[in-house]
Amino acid sequence: MSTIAENIASVRVRMAEAARAAGRSPQEILLCGASKMNDAAACREAISAGIDCLGENRVQEMVQKRSEHAYVGAPLHFIGVLQKNKVRQVVGQVDLIHSVDSMGLLDEIDKRAAMNGLTQNILLEVNIGGEDSKSGFRPEEVESAIKAVLARPERHVRIQGLMAIPPIAEKKGENMPYFLEMRHLFVDSTPLLLHNSDELYLSMGMSSDFEDAIAAGSTMVRVGTAIFGARHYGAPAENLS
Repeated sequence: MSTIAENIASVRVRMAEAARAAGRSPQEILLCGASKMNDAAACREAISAGIDCLGENRVQEMVQKRSEHAYVGAPLHFIGVLQKNKVRQVVGQVDLIHSVDSMGLLDEIDKRAAMNGLTQNILLEVNIGGEDSKSGFRPEEVESAIKAVLARPERHVRIQGLMAIPPIAEKKGENMPYFLEMRHLFVDSTPLLLHNSDELYLSMGMSSDFEDAIAAGSTMVRVGTAIFGARHYGAPAENLS
């Protein structure tokens, strides 16, 4: 069985090959380890192996692992569905929230960040596949959402880009049209986003499709299974959430 360090090295080789094939520098793309259902020791191993950041999906699991010093040495991102009643446990505790899927959630984050006297970095999640089962901004709503934030006399959120999870693909390459649409949306949004931050991210691509996402222009991939192995739902780690 491969170690986490070996898996990270393998993923980075694949990332580099995908980047070069697309005429890009591998240094343009960050590797975020999706560490859901992996313990603090696994997180520390990934950090020792040079992961760029770790991303958690579940608030309670994140809180517990923070108490175990799981994330020392790497930025921590929140990449899962975030409920408004859990915003207070996330704001100020993570470097970046990927999954801001509505103006209501954005407003709650802004309010909590103001109470804490800080500015929270966020990404806008886009429902690029138009799926009823998923939340997220529609592509045509992104510009108005950014403008609404920029128009505020005081703001405690900093929009640093966009995130998307395309529909589940049955075949390799099937999600490329969604990735390309996200890239175009990101490029179109960049002039507005640069009024808010000079460090921008397009977060898309997971274990099954990160090479296609990189080919389309992703600057951050969220990889779990290819680094930590298959998740075993129902195992003790699930009780963390």
